[in-house]
Amino acid sequence: MSKARGFLQEFQEFAVRGNMIDLAVGVIIGAAFGKIIDSLVKDIIMPIISFILGGEVDFTNQFWVLRLPEGYTGPETYDALTKAGAVVLSWGNFLTIFINFILLAFVVFCLVKAVNTARDKVLRREQAEPAAAAPPPEDVALLREIRDLLKK
Repeated sequence: MSKARGFLQEFQEFAVRGNMIDLAVGVIIGAAFGKIIDSLVKDIIMPIISFILGGEVDFTNQFWVLRLPEGYTGPETYDALTKAGAVVLSWGNFLTIFINFILLAFVVFCLVKAVNTARDKVLRREQAEPAAAAPPPEDVALLREIRDLLKK
């Protein structure tokens, strides 16, 4: 019984440790940020690419059929082929996910660069402004005056 209680107490200390909470928050925000990047690629960038190329370009539906199942006569869409058991190389989906990754990495790079720049500015400001010496207390100043007068 005491081993189980010790184990549970150790787990509780591990779970509520500050770094674990920070990590959990980071993972949750990262997942939400990933959805934003997916939407950016799917809803904004890909339509712009389609417009520039002058047609309907949807990389997610681009694929090569490597092998059809015997006797397959159905539609040649990605979903139908994969359900039928065809071997399909979905290079368009990979390309879309790769574009998502590049955009996500670029945005994270920009955020880290901005945070580092802001931190460097704060550090430079702190180094440029040396701490002003606090004036001595009145009694110390008075004692110094008396000392100086006695020396004279």
